[in-house]
Amino acid sequence: MNVPDRRGSLPLPTIRRYPAYLRLIKERMACGDDEISSAALAEALGIDPVLARKDIAMMGIPGRPRRGFPARELVAAITRALGWDNTTDAALVGCGSLGHALAGYRGFIEQHLSIVVAFDTNPELQGQSVHGVRVQTMSEIRRIVRRMRIKLGILTVPDSAAQECADELVAAGVEGIWNFSSVNLAVPPGVIVQNVDLAQSLAVLSHAIARR
Repeated sequence: MNVPDRRGSLPLPTIRRYPAYLRLIKERMACGDDEISSAALAEALGIDPVLARKDIAMMGIPGRPRRGFPARELVAAITRALGWDNTTDAALVGCGSLGHALAGYRGFIEQHLSIVVAFDTNPELQGQSVHGVRVQTMSEIRRIVRRMRIKLGILTVPDSAAQECADELVAAGVEGIWNFSSVNLAVPPGVIVQNVDLAQSLAVLSHAIARR
């Protein structure tokens, strides 16, 4: 199967919708469907059909009128566009409640993300395993991350430690940081930071509920 490579120029909103498309297509495939239309995806997600059609068209997979797109090829194309066709090794920094939960999240398997090592300042955690991931001391982060050639760091530490830990990850050679703290990290231009601000998300949800 010749899958087009569309990773270079995808709009960010489209990238954010692709995981939902992927989940729905796989669900339909599990029910025996070999083809799926963009209209069906739009209806299931409650979005504009024109938007879904444009998103799917970016994959370069030809569809058939009134039938849709070949589901298997579409899954392969979206998976490749998201960079999920090869397993990405990640280092987890911070093994508190959130870090512990992320280390045990089985859904990362589908996204080809593998947390291969963890770091924490707590002596009681160091040397232990969290969901099969060994916890190392922070003093070892540069040596281990470099040796394992890890390019992605997951930051789940208190805000007070976030920038210092980010600096260590950058010095170790990571190219991207998934930041679960509320700190706006200062990193070199070549390092990508994706922020996940739980407090911000909760504020939006709480405000919407309060207005009802």
